[in-house]
Amino acid sequence: MKVPIVLAALAAFALLRLLRVNLLVWAGAWWLGIYLLLRFGFTAPIPSSVIMIYMGIVSLAILAYVSSSQPRRDEVAGPLVRFMTEKRYTPLLAATVVAIPALAAANVYVRMNVPVEPPLFSRTVHPASPADITVHDKRIDLDAGENPFRHLEASDPQEFRRHVENGRRVYYQNCVFCHGDTLAGNGMFVHGLDPIPTNFADAGTIPMLRETFLFWRISKGGPGLPDEGGPWDTAMPAWENFLKEDEMWDAILFLYDFTGSRPRGREAGTK
Repeated sequence: MKVPIVLAALAAFALLRLLRVNLLVWAGAWWLGIYLLLRFGFTAPIPSSVIMIYMGIVSLAILAYVSSSQPRRDEVAGPLVRFMTEKRYTPLLAATVVAIPALAAANVYVRMNVPVEPPLFSRTVHPASPADITVHDKRIDLDAGENPFRHLEASDPQEFRRHVENGRRVYYQNCVFCHGDTLAGNGMFVHGLDPIPTNFADAGTIPMLRETFLFWRISKGGPGLPDEGGPWDTAMPAWENFLKEDEMWDAILFLYDFTGSRPRGREAGTK
């Protein structure tokens, strides 16, 4: 998270508490504060479709709270009734009545007239991985390394299946929302992402990649892409912050097992 934005939000709420504002202002402040936190408070951008879902939940929660008792309903309704009925607010009320549909129309107009522009520079879909990375204070050799559990496929099939099933759990708890139930890049949040998530079911994707490449992309996410991989407006988080190393390797095993693909082998060096 972006600490300055979080601290600014906390300071604003502290000021409102000192001013002893009424419940209506508190409700608006909470709604706006949560929106700003979701929109600007995270290093990896959250898709607009996801923000809309969260804000819908927040709106319902705030509405339920302010309407949960008669005193709360009166405290919220009082300022609104005065604003709409007292003559001194008539010019401001008229401006509000005009401004709300005007802002909605302007928003639609802006969205419909966004120019289609090429990227600032060429983007490589599968950028070259570094020679090694550090995950959980451990060096991972991406060039010479292998999935530490891949050998179990031949030496201990039962244990291998255990890792695959654990990878299934990891995927459906964390990745399914963007990459989809069938791994086809068609999850519920796909329309808010640019570019859309990788279609793992496509024969031109993960069969062309080594497992260490996938481990790099999963562990480091969108924030870990090199310059040649951008511009990249992606919500892919750095999963090393949420998953154990074994869980990421297991998820990779599941990707290949589910799609019936084989990972690309390490090419022999030229002589």
